Amino acid sequence: MPNPPDPSALYPDVAAFGSLAAALRAEAEGCLGAAPVTSSHSDPLRHAAVASTLPHREPLQISAWSHERRWSIRGAEPFQGLALLDGRTENLTEIARAARAWHDGTSLDDIRRAIPFVHLTGRAEVPDHHPARLTESEWHSLRQEAAELEYAWSTSYQALIEAAYAAPALRALYPFTSHWALRFSATTRPDLTVVGPSLTAGSDGTYGLGRGFITPDLGRFATAHEAVALAVQHLPTGLGPVTLGG
Repeated sequence: MPNPPDPSALYPDVAAFGSLAAALRAEAEGCLGAAPVTSSHSDPLRHAAVASTLPHREPLQISAWSHERRWSIRGAEPFQGLALLDGRTENLTEIARAARAWHDGTSLDDIRRAIPFVHLTGRAEVPDHHPARLTESEWHSLRQEAAELEYAWSTSYQALIEAAYAAPALRALYPFTSHWALRFSATTRPDLTVVGPSLTAGSDGTYGLGRGFITPDLGRFATAHEAVALAVQHLPTGLGPVTLGG
């Protein structure tokens, strides 16, 4: 890939204001009001952040792309550091509108309805960090992600996620993925306690089960339900409710 152009060449309007934060305020025509907007000290033309009035929201991160004129946003929660919403657009005014809504504490659903480029990750806001609700939220996000995938193997991957969710013993655990391998934890993020085997969906439509990471040493199966059933059998005994990690 060729080296990216200088940000001032790709974003001359932003460069004219000296920073992305200043450009956002000007572009929004007062939309941001008194909302705190800061720019990166190391890369002020490409990165900015807008804090929220809600303590369970991290500042909204706004980033300019390097090779084409476009901006992305990411709004996360602070306990686990996971995204609640994201999105990308070529319209800086829309970025400012999203930032103001995030700052004001507008609900995630209302932000999405008002600003079409915003994408919700499926995670819920859990201000009290209740481990059961964090677990449910992560399952919801995984299921949504699987349904939205456009890869050739997305059908088998979605079948795996849904089969695991349908198994009460696995649904009671905190799910996470690494390189598209489905794994389980007895604690939430930020400190996971991995339990049981890992499940994978192959591009050939088969499903793997392994004691380690990705390697299907416990077998390959023709259906997700077969792989999930054996995964349940390999769970350690005595597992209690999921607890907070960290």
